[in-house]
Formats: sequence, C-alpha cells, structure tokens
Amino acid sequence: MAGTLYIVATPIGNLEDMPPRVAATFGAADFIAAEDTRVTMKLLNFLGLKKPMVSYYEHALQKGEGILRRIEAGENCALCSDAGMPCVSDPGEVIVRDALARGIKVVPVPAASACVTALAVSGQDTSRWVFEGFLPVNKKQKRERLAELMGEKRTVIFYEAPHKLRTTLDDLTAAFGEERSITLCRELTKLHEEIWKTTLGEAVAHYKENEPRGEYVLVMAGAPAAEEAETLTLEQAAQRALELTQEGFGPTAAAKAAAQGTPYSKSEVYKQLLVLQQGE
Repeated sequence: MAGTLYIVATPIGNLEDMPPRVAATFGAADFIAAEDTRVTMKLLNFLGLKKPMVSYYEHALQKGEGILRRIEAGENCALCSDAGMPCVSDPGEVIVRDALARGIKVVPVPAASACVTALAVSGQDTSRWVFEGFLPVNKKQKRERLAELMGEKRTVIFYEAPHKLRTTLDDLTAAFGEERSITLCRELTKLHEEIWKTTLGEAVAHYKENEPRGEYVLVMAGAPAAEEAETLTLEQAAQRALELTQEGFGPTAAAKAAAQGTPYSKSEVYKQLLVLQQGE
C-alpha cells in the first residue's frame, strides 16, 4: 500500500510558532524531503528529532521520481521548505503535481505563510490580491512582467532578497510611479521584524542611505481609480508608451502596458507610438 505525501508548513522565522501538528507529522514520517537539508536539520534539532532526509530541490528538477517511488513503496514523506508553506513559488509544486497524477495521497499540514502574514499587517487592501513571488532575474523578462501589472487594481505581493531590493524598488518605481503605496515587511516574526508602509519613492530614497538586511515581502497597492486613465486621448496613451520605451521597455510591451485601462487597443497605441518616435 502506498504511503502519504505530507506538505508541511514550517515557521517563517520564530520557531516558537511551531504548531503541534507540524511537529507530530515530522515525528511520524518515514523520511523528510527538504528544500535545504541543512536548514531543516536545525528545525529537527529544535524538535529533538532525527529523520532521514533528501533534498527535494534536486529531485524536483527531475520530477521527484526518487521521492515518489519511495512513497509508492509504502513510506510516508513530510515535504517542507526552508520556511513557510512549501510548494508555493517553490520547486515542490512539481512533486505535488506528479504525486496527484500517480494517485498518491497528498495531505496539507498548514501553518504560517509569509505572503499572507505580510498582507494581513500591510495596511493595504486585503479584499483582492495577487501573488507574484520573486520577479524574473532576466531584465527583459522582468520588464515584461511589470508591464503586465501596469493596470492591475488588486494589491500585489512580491518576495525579494536583500541584495536585489534596491534594483527591484527602482524597477517598481519606474513602472508604477513614486507615489504608489507599498509596505515593506522585513524579517517577519524574527527579532528584527519591521513593517513599514510608505511610497515607492520614499523607499528608494531610504535604501540609498541604508543597507537592506533580511528577507523582504513587498505588498504594493494596486492601481487606484485615478490611474485607470480612461479619459486619456490616444496621443496621451502613446506618449506614456514612449516614456516606457525610454525606461527600457520594448515598443510592443510599452504599447500593451499603456493601453491597459484605456479604450484603445495595443495595436492602436503601438501605431501612434511609431508616429511619435518618427517625430523625435
């Protein structure tokens, strides 16, 4: 009889937040699939447990075949990431997908999630939101992703590492403007936890003078009604597209972004953009 794949959430920082069921599941599992076995070893030491572990990060890239075969042979596996709910913006999603396709029982053992925790304390609109996770590293792909979000009215959540924060804040400011509201949640549940609601412009200025430290969750307000731009003329929309091309956007991506929230199609804005470029 096949075993069970348990998707186990771990504390996002403070180990005192460990739910009893999480600890019990680790204790009962035959083996643990961890994002980073070194990080999970510290967690097991805190719980006073010893369990065989494999790195699911490597296995996920190979469709988790080794892990799934062990479960099919009757072993119970507890899968966890370094912090928070695994398999969300995480390679473990491949293992879950393949486990379900093979008829393996998948059981969630939930606890804290960094994105939901940050949203709850952000002071931003929590009624409708979208999770973007980490933005692409590739500059072109990153610009295209931000262009897709130009007209997004829902609150948007990003994850970011400290060494990339300044660049990301610059990119967000170029795309959405200095006045867009954003809440920076740093080191949630840890000793140096910080929750700062501000604007993109103020955040950029602050981190020019201060070194980013710790892991960040960025909770950015969606486009307000004033930015819907339904009253823009075609020429104004094209001018906005032109400004985006000067910030590094390709003409097509700029036209698509500028057309959002307007009565004009991407092709209409694109044609007018070409007229403006020829006139420069």
